[in-house]
Amino acid sequence: MISIEKFNFIKEKYQYWSSWAIWVEEGKTPKSNIGDLSVLDPSLNKDLLNQLNPNVILLGLNISRGDIQVPFANFHDARPEATDFKIRFAFKDTIYWGAYMTDIIKDYEEIISGKVRTFLRENREFEKENISTFRQELIDIGSINPTLIAFGNDTFDILNRNFKDEFTILKVPHYANYTGKEKYREQVRQNCYQL
Repeated sequence: MISIEKFNFIKEKYQYWSSWAIWVEEGKTPKSNIGDLSVLDPSLNKDLLNQLNPNVILLGLNISRGDIQVPFANFHDARPEATDFKIRFAFKDTIYWGAYMTDIIKDYEEIISGKVRTFLRENREFEKENISTFRQELIDIGSINPTLIAFGNDTFDILNRNFKDEFTILKVPHYANYTGKEKYREQVRQNCYQL
C-alpha cells in the first residue's frame, strides 16, 4: 500500500512516463476498456492504494508514442493498433497486478526498437543519464529491493548491464510480439513464476 500523498507525487512527477498494472475489466472485446483510467483514480477505486506494489517494476524500452496527454495513460493505449491489452490479460489475477510500470529510456520517442538500440550504442552517456533517472524513480516511488520485469530483449539487456548485481531481473516477451493473448499469458507466467 502507498499513501495518497505518495500516489499524487508519483502521478505529478512521472505522469506521462509511468502507470500501474491495473486495468478496467475486459468488455466485449479483448481491447475494450483498456484506455479507461478511472480504475487509477483513488476517489473512484477505493481499493486502489492497497493494490499498488512499487516493489515489482514492469519495464518497457521507451515510449513509442508521444501523444500521451493524460497521467498514467502509458501502457493503457486504446488505439486499435496497440497491444497493451495483452499485458492486462497476462497479469490479471497474478501477484504482479498493481506493479509499477515505466520505460527505462525516457524522452526518446521511437517505435522501432532497433533504432533505439543503435542510438544507445552511439550515445553511452544517454543510457547512463536514463539509468540515473530510473534510480531516482525507484527512490521516489518508495521501492525496496524491487524485482524488475523487462518487456523484451532490449530492455532486459539494459537492465542486466546496469543492475545485474543489485536486483532480481526477469524477462518476458514484449507484448507487441505477434502472438495471441493466450500464448502471451502462458509465456509471461512461465517466465515470472520465479518469485
